[in-house]
Amino acid sequence: MINDVLTWVIDLVSSVDPVTRTAIAGVAVFLETSFLLGLVVPGDTTVLIASTGIQNTGQYVAMLLVVTCGALIGETVGFYLGRFFGTRLRTSRAGRWIGEQRWREAEAFVHRRGGPAVFMSRFLPFFHSVVPLTAGMAGMRYRIFIGWTAAASALWTGIYVSLAYFLTEEYLALTEQFEWAGWAFIGVVAVLVVVSTLVKKRLERSQRTFMADNPE
Repeated sequence: MINDVLTWVIDLVSSVDPVTRTAIAGVAVFLETSFLLGLVVPGDTTVLIASTGIQNTGQYVAMLLVVTCGALIGETVGFYLGRFFGTRLRTSRAGRWIGEQRWREAEAFVHRRGGPAVFMSRFLPFFHSVVPLTAGMAGMRYRIFIGWTAAASALWTGIYVSLAYFLTEEYLALTEQFEWAGWAFIGVVAVLVVVSTLVKKRLERSQRTFMADNPE
């Protein structure tokens, strides 16, 4: 039963035109890394779902390129919005919704860590949406910003797209022979979610410890 449900979902995603599917993933990541939209747009979830529909190496490479480019363009938009409209955006309704304390945390994060903060923010909830803005507001050079964010975006994309693609391939191969393939797939996904959550929390704790040990 579970195999039938999972296979139906995968077939449904695969039935979407590859160009459309890939474009949706790219746009979702672009929106996620633009001004504060990452707080409401589930870019990572969209990429994972879209990547389960990849059917060949060409589609896999296209997904990697489009999602990476979407992230870079979104980060760049966020950076320049911060550079030219940062204060106005910070005091806007959306900016006030975030809260002044969180803005100060993001500012301190960028100020004290510099480029590595940009890299780490790609993997941290909340920060991946506000750090591009904050870096632009802080006057960070775009060359430094894009260098760090390009490396982070490429790594993030590679992890998410590859996991979804290869796990789906393995599941489809196993489901033809074993009834338990669906449960194994769900189990592996659950483990990955737990590991991802623990890693993010570890990074957040590391960031908080660094901030506490290095006050201004």
